[in-house]
Amino acid sequence: MKIDSNKSIVNAPVDKVFDYLKNTENLGELLPKNEVKDFKGSATDCSFKVQGGITISLVQSDLHPNKAIQMVSGEKSPFPFKLTVHLDDVDGKTEGYIAFDGEVNAFLKMMVKKPLTNLFNHMTGELKEVFA
Repeated sequence: MKIDSNKSIVNAPVDKVFDYLKNTENLGELLPKNEVKDFKGSATDCSFKVQGGITISLVQSDLHPNKAIQMVSGEKSPFPFKLTVHLDDVDGKTEGYIAFDGEVNAFLKMMVKKPLTNLFNHMTGELKEVFA
């Protein structure tokens, strides 16, 4: 299952946005406070619980400076996935979006596609606020 978030323009240079996002501890600031509990983060990984008590864990796997941050599912995640934050310099600002690629069966896909899409769109919107 593949999901791409909405693209978002952040009012900050791409190197500043990249530096902020490569510290996975900062991802907690982008998550919806009313839907996420027990956020734990370090410089290279994080985990949190979503509605239904499901734990999602992310581990940084690859950094492409000022272009992309790749993460994979950690051991606590309910299914394997890759998450890539794509960044582009646009006239001194940063355009970015989140690409998700998960190995999800058809039943689970029906349950998680909309909440995940909403989560990623929320995160890209919050990133604009961080640099507003």
